[in-house]
Parts: sequence; structure tokens; C-alpha cells
Amino acid sequence: MNRAAPVVLVPACQRELGRHPFHVAGKKYLDAVRLAGCVPLVVPGALPDELDTLLDLADGLLLTGSPSNVHPSHFGEEVLDPSLPLDPDRDAWTLPIIRRALRERVPVLGICRGFQEVNVAMGGSLHQAVHQQPGLRDHRGDGTQPVDIEYGFSHPVHIQAGGLLERTLESVSVVEDGQFMVNSLHGQGVNRLAPGLRAEALAPDGVVEAFTWTPDDDRPAAFSLCLQWHPEWLAAENPVSRRLFEAFGEACRQHRDDRDQRLKRLNR
Repeated sequence: MNRAAPVVLVPACQRELGRHPFHVAGKKYLDAVRLAGCVPLVVPGALPDELDTLLDLADGLLLTGSPSNVHPSHFGEEVLDPSLPLDPDRDAWTLPIIRRALRERVPVLGICRGFQEVNVAMGGSLHQAVHQQPGLRDHRGDGTQPVDIEYGFSHPVHIQAGGLLERTLESVSVVEDGQFMVNSLHGQGVNRLAPGLRAEALAPDGVVEAFTWTPDDDRPAAFSLCLQWHPEWLAAENPVSRRLFEAFGEACRQHRDDRDQRLKRLNR
């Protein structure tokens, strides 16, 4: 019998609360996993020999946004701004599990930091300060504004033809002429897109806002969609966000069902 709902791994971030370290995960991401019809399983961190166990449990992997950045040593750079937060404990296990999840065709949805994690994990690099790059706009949010204003629409993105994002959103009415509006709260962004990643949407200044992974073998690709904006914000009220999480949930259910069928065949 199939489980009632697919299980989606959600990485926790590391925080100091008072004088002690804690593992935390944003409620809005967990709510979005439930909107997708899945059950979120927050993972506080993982040792190398625990990754197989986690992937055995996983019908999907959702990589959240975070105030912290991926440490630039993972793409061969020094820290540009030491005042910005880092989370090396998260890097230590999310980067390897991303590679294994993609290889094993576990559906992946990456958001903001998670989008950047996937690019770095697969061999790409980041601009540590997008706003300092010639010709690129400032994509950061204004933390002095109320959160509903900070997370409001900031700019359009243009869907690249022929990809997963276009197919996923083809029936969404607010997508017009291959464009729709998104919020923008990121200081870092894609510099070099990793081999095997395909740009799925661009900002008006050319910054990559969405990508997917294309496997280099003959096995069919699983759902893998990474987004630089925050679709989880008021997702149930946003037709684009709702459709994206529905598609992720559908992929997780398909992965669960396929795995259950394989196990049944092995046990005959």
C-alpha cells in the first residue's frame, strides 16, 4: 500500500539562539510542502554515512532560502563581505546530497539559497554581490520595509522557450507573453551556470532566475526546478506559485509510486 503522502526532505539552517546552537526551518517552506500535498521532514544535518538513509526516505528534496550564503570556497573564491552570514554546517551535507538526489532522480525544488546550492553543488559559481556587477541591477530586498512589501513583486522574469518551466506554467493565466512577476530578495546570484544546468527564466538584466538539471546519461530526467525568487511566499494566493508546488508534488508522488513498484518486483 502506498503511503498517504510523499515525504519531502527540508534542510534546517544552523542558528545561535541565546548561547546555544539550534536547527531551524522556515514555516513558510513547510507550509508550501503541504500545499504540494506532501509531508515535510526537517533534516537538522547529516553525516556522510547518513545520506543513503535519508534518500531512502525521500520522495522529494526541497532546498529552502536562508539569510546565509553558500561559502565561496566551494566555488574557489574568498569571502567578499565577512559581515554576511554563512552556514558551513548546512553546506557540508546539502551539497553532496544534491548531487546524489539528482543522480538518483529524486525530485528537487530549490529556492533562493537552495537555487544557489544546486548550481554550486554541480560545479557552477556565484556572484557574491550581484549589485556590484556592471549592468546588473540590485536584486536585494529592503529589510526596512514591512515583510508583505519586501516580498511583493519586484520585476518580471522571461521564460526560456522549450523547457520545464514553460510546460509547467502553460495553463497559468497570469503568465503573459512568456513573462510573469516575481519578488526579489537575493544578494548573490548565478555567475557561471554549472554544466548540465539549463536556464529556464531570466530577469530583465539577464540574471538567471530559474534553471533545471539535464542528466548526462540515457535515463529519463526527474523533476528538478530551481528558482531564485521566493514562490513559497503566500503561495496559495499566487497562481504561479500554486502551480509550481502542485507540479513538484505530482513529481514526488510519481517518484514514490515508481519506487514502490520497483520494491514489489524485487520482493516477488
